[in-house]
Amino acid sequence: MRTGEPLPAVGQVLAALATGTWQWDTDTSLVTVDAEAARLLGLPPEPATLTEAQVRSRLHPVDWNEIVSVVGLAAAEGTLAEVRVRIMDDRGRVVRMTRSRMKPSFDPVRRAYELIGTLQEVTEPSPGTPAGRNAVTGDWRRSREAFLLDAGRALAEARSTEEVLRVAAGLAMPGFSPDGLAVFGVEGDRLTIIGHHGHRPGDEAPFTHMALDTDYPAAEVVRTGRAVYLSSPEQYKERYPLTWPLAQQFGRRSWAFLPLIVAGRTMGAWMAAFSYPVRFTPDERSVLTTVARMLAQALSRAGAAETQRELTDGLQRSMMPTLGPDIPGMSVAARYVPTGGGLQVGGDWYDMIPLPSGRFALVIGDVQGHDVRAAGLMGQLRIALRAYASEGHRPDAVLSRASRFLHGMCAGAEDPGELRFATCLYVEVDPPSGVLEIARAGHPDPVIRMADGTVLARPTAGGLPLGIDPDADYPTTRLALEPGETMMICTDGLIETGGHDLETGWKRIRAILEEHAGGLEELADALVQAVHGPSSHHTTGPFADRREDDIAVLLLCRHGDGCGHGAPVGVRPSVRRTMLTVAQAEPERIAVARRLLRELLHDWASADQVDSAVLLLSEMLTNVLVHTDTDALLVAEVTGESDDRRMRVEVTDASDDLPHKRRPGELASSGRGLMLIELLAHAWGVDPRGEGKSIWFELYESEGAEAA
Repeated sequence: MRTGEPLPAVGQVLAALATGTWQWDTDTSLVTVDAEAARLLGLPPEPATLTEAQVRSRLHPVDWNEIVSVVGLAAAEGTLAEVRVRIMDDRGRVVRMTRSRMKPSFDPVRRAYELIGTLQEVTEPSPGTPAGRNAVTGDWRRSREAFLLDAGRALAEARSTEEVLRVAAGLAMPGFSPDGLAVFGVEGDRLTIIGHHGHRPGDEAPFTHMALDTDYPAAEVVRTGRAVYLSSPEQYKERYPLTWPLAQQFGRRSWAFLPLIVAGRTMGAWMAAFSYPVRFTPDERSVLTTVARMLAQALSRAGAAETQRELTDGLQRSMMPTLGPDIPGMSVAARYVPTGGGLQVGGDWYDMIPLPSGRFALVIGDVQGHDVRAAGLMGQLRIALRAYASEGHRPDAVLSRASRFLHGMCAGAEDPGELRFATCLYVEVDPPSGVLEIARAGHPDPVIRMADGTVLARPTAGGLPLGIDPDADYPTTRLALEPGETMMICTDGLIETGGHDLETGWKRIRAILEEHAGGLEELADALVQAVHGPSSHHTTGPFADRREDDIAVLLLCRHGDGCGHGAPVGVRPSVRRTMLTVAQAEPERIAVARRLLRELLHDWASADQVDSAVLLLSEMLTNVLVHTDTDALLVAEVTGESDDRRMRVEVTDASDDLPHKRRPGELASSGRGLMLIELLAHAWGVDPRGEGKSIWFELYESEGAEAA
């Protein structure tokens, strides 16, 4: 071309320089290339429109990730981006090295990048040379920033020392990646090897427990807190002649030893070794120093997290005992789930205590709070309860002594926040008879799942939470666990977790108990899954953390049809039975008895018959309390198949005076009990006993049941 002639077209110039052009729109995920760019990518030399996947398959995976990082920085800074890209063939071999310069822009409307750039073949530089250190990116500063952002994010996400070391081993530094790494720690006056990469197992043996006064670079770094850079074997041998033979066997050419400093304290050293010479320019030292600081912070966080996990596991193991040997005729299952915050320990606990009488006790409780103090108090209270129970005290005496113990521990606290109380449920179990003697201190009542799947919350007498009043009384309630029945006792975390209150949370748990047909261990898992599983938040209202409270749950099953202690339950028995004692000094328990009977008859076909049964029960219990000096024992039983069942309600007392049917006048205030029973019941009677008597009545769901 002569001077003064028109300039050739851009395409002709690029073709003469063997430079291709391409355009990439991340919104459409399409890349348009001209004939020269297609040739450089190993495709037929003709213009084409390719997908991102097609282009990515022709590039080295590391270089593709580098392109993505560099493009974001260049778009933010409004500058050109330059990268070196290795082109791969179909067999994964590098066929050529290319350089691409591009101008990225970001479209905020489509939230996508638009790039236009060039592609040109270049020679591959040798490792360790200035060009080699820029082999991945042509712009050192931009590549360094992209690398440090990725490294910082990866190290920040590591949760254990092993993960931190794995991330450090995978760091690809821009242009001078080491092929040998080692992290040294300090124990007393000696070095330790926390982890290494690029060496064979056992290679670390000579460096383990090396004294800090040894003439070794890592020891010097720990002693002085200053980095050591060795650019050649000659320099290493000159400065550290005594330990050079240990390093010589690995065949490295350059080394960098940097201190790992956290909060002004040198906690160890990091070694980066290279198989080719590295000059350690100011930029390279800056990158290594920054990585060492991030590595030190990551190791410190991981160490603290591992210590916390060890403390958590130790506390949980100490407060969650094994359930002991098998119990003849019974099975026990338990679960404990800590809260999601802090040390993941709290005040919930359970225990199983062998008693001198041959019985055993089940204990479950909740110390106020979810912190270390709550866990500490819980451990001490659990030991005290076990000691009092092992002395042979009755349930009420065990809780009374435990309340006095906790009150004494907290009474002298000057900080009001140190005052704590605890709820507790203590159950003494007699395996042969299934009798349960229960004392309760402000804790949720036990729940019974009957053999036919009916679930009842069994109201029990109780007192104040432990630690509030040192002289508090804890009355005992006696229940009978029938064959095939399961008792559940739990802390309030199982009921209220997930934003529920006592009412809605109980409905959720009750549905699990009624529908479950597997064994006891599977039932325990199902209860926890109902609270912490994905479905636990399918409710209205604000989102709540599923682990805002500890959960402890104990299940006790008396073997029999319907319990599911062995194989899954097939057909449940058609019998349900419940018992309740109403003492002379507890007339308020008549209301409890009415509620218990309604729950027992929750699926009875006739609501009018349920109302009649509740009315007759009130009359029978009231007559015992008014006309005798004894307590009343209620036994209610439902037998038969659905829609053809028989209900029998029996009240027993120790008085020998038999009731008589009377004809009261219109203004009489009593005397109508037996008249109501005769009018409303299908069958009734009064049976003398050896000591006392029983009054009973029956109601039938259908005429067929009456004739049976």
